[in-house]
Amino acid sequence: MTDRVLDLNNNYSTNSLHGDIPYKTASPHASGTATPQPTEIREELSSFSGKGIATSQVDKEQTVQEIPKKPFREYITVLSLCMMIAFGGYVFGWDTGTISGFVNQTDFIERFGQKKSDGTSYLSNVRMGLLVAIFNIGAAIGGLTLGRLGDFVGRRLGLMIVVIVYIVGIVIQIASIDKWFQYFIGRIISGMGVGGISVLSPTLISETAPKHLRGTAVSFYQLLITAGIFLGYCTNFGTKNYSNSVQWRVPLGLCFVWAIFMISGMIFVPESPRYLVEKGKIEEARVSIARSNKLEVEDPGITYEIDTISQSIEAERVAGTASVSELFSTKGKILPRVVMGVMIQSLQQLTGNNYFFYYGTTIFKAVGLQDSFQTSIVLGIVNFASTFVSLYTVERFGRRRCLLWGSASMAACMCVFASVGVTRLYPNGKSQPSSKGAGNAMIVFTCFYIFCFATTWAPIAYVVVSETFPLRIRSRAMAISVGANWIWGFLIAFFTPFITSAIGFYYGYVFMGCLVFSYFYVFFFVSETKGLTLEEVNEMYMEGVLPWKSPKWLPKGRRGADYDEKGFTHDEKPWYKRMI
Repeated sequence: MTDRVLDLNNNYSTNSLHGDIPYKTASPHASGTATPQPTEIREELSSFSGKGIATSQVDKEQTVQEIPKKPFREYITVLSLCMMIAFGGYVFGWDTGTISGFVNQTDFIERFGQKKSDGTSYLSNVRMGLLVAIFNIGAAIGGLTLGRLGDFVGRRLGLMIVVIVYIVGIVIQIASIDKWFQYFIGRIISGMGVGGISVLSPTLISETAPKHLRGTAVSFYQLLITAGIFLGYCTNFGTKNYSNSVQWRVPLGLCFVWAIFMISGMIFVPESPRYLVEKGKIEEARVSIARSNKLEVEDPGITYEIDTISQSIEAERVAGTASVSELFSTKGKILPRVVMGVMIQSLQQLTGNNYFFYYGTTIFKAVGLQDSFQTSIVLGIVNFASTFVSLYTVERFGRRRCLLWGSASMAACMCVFASVGVTRLYPNGKSQPSSKGAGNAMIVFTCFYIFCFATTWAPIAYVVVSETFPLRIRSRAMAISVGANWIWGFLIAFFTPFITSAIGFYYGYVFMGCLVFSYFYVFFFVSETKGLTLEEVNEMYMEGVLPWKSPKWLPKGRRGADYDEKGFTHDEKPWYKRMI
């Protein structure tokens, strides 16, 4: 990997306080050679004291280099730790996979449903929508409130606390006997715990993982969501033939196992080095970075990383304490980033994925399947297996390209799904049996859709927002962005039974329209962050780089003499020609 000079003339530099620092290039070889690397510089290194930043003059010339890339096998340990952090996604996925079956199980319906005049039980659209969707409202509240724990007690301890909140909610649900509102309250509380997880887990991973593996590591969160959904489906299938509360209490009881496993795993996970530097714990931050990159604590690359983080934090500290109002400020390009984060998380829900995941069992009953639980398992397998593809594509092709491909391909799949459902599923009217061929075609295109979603929007929406915000406002901005995801999740989960009752499979055209919109939104508003440190991502936004030109943008320390900085911030082409 090419060594890189530490650029102190960027937006996060202490030069604004201490003046420009001259530098020179020198060769590591015999004199007279023109090899420009590694570069030696005379610099001022920033180091934290207990109460702030102290600067010391380095009188000797020192080689400063980035953390080197190593063979993949060297990162197995840190990726395993990131997988442990991402296990919170499994907790969320488990809920999604199990609740879709609960609302179709006889014991659950008898306990928490309503009675017809003939004495049989049923779940009305309102009650079903509330029991399924209220989890998302709890998650939105938890993301906005409990997600802030990461700024006060650290990302790691914050995760432990929100998992305990989740356990409290599960206890209330399991203890419910026949009062639907007790179960309802339990889902709100467990949702709050998962909402906190959805903020803290991707944040800790993005701040801990090596930059060239960050996209893959954050994608673990979505991978484990899909694992939870799949195994939740399987557990429902295994308990559906019981005639008592085993149908739903066993899947809920297993939540304790997942929660205890996650809390235990957090003991072995390093704290975010960015959080540690912000709190002045420099040595602990060095150890954290060393563990993540399989380096010695005194490695020059770690010094470089610590110094870069320190400069960024010092610049933010000089600007004062972050406030909620700052999220709506155009200074530092903050507001456009917050809007983009909210839009990406909202559009992830508006792709229509939870139309299948929350109500998959119900949907496939409608297409005439005798055992729709089995079909849900098939969808779970496709979802889980496809997410593995994203672990490669997110770093190979970048965030933008994957999102664009996902929007286009999912729109096509949703168009076919809706069209077949509207025109071919009931050729002789809804009072007659459905067409088996049409039903099978809908299932096939649902699988194609889920493959496209799992390889693109599912993981990359979390990757993008976890990389976008500066440390100063990261927790707040992440909470707002992910909160938008949960709110849209609630709206879709709650209103889907009513909408499908009214317009049937025409509902798919609504999601198709959202997917077309998402394609254009990503092209014009989402920047490429592949291969950049979090500090370099901030630098890119501060320069005002146009999103469609961002894939070729370089940080200041990597630019050559022919680099056209202005060309990345201006484009005279009409909007439609920019897409060619």
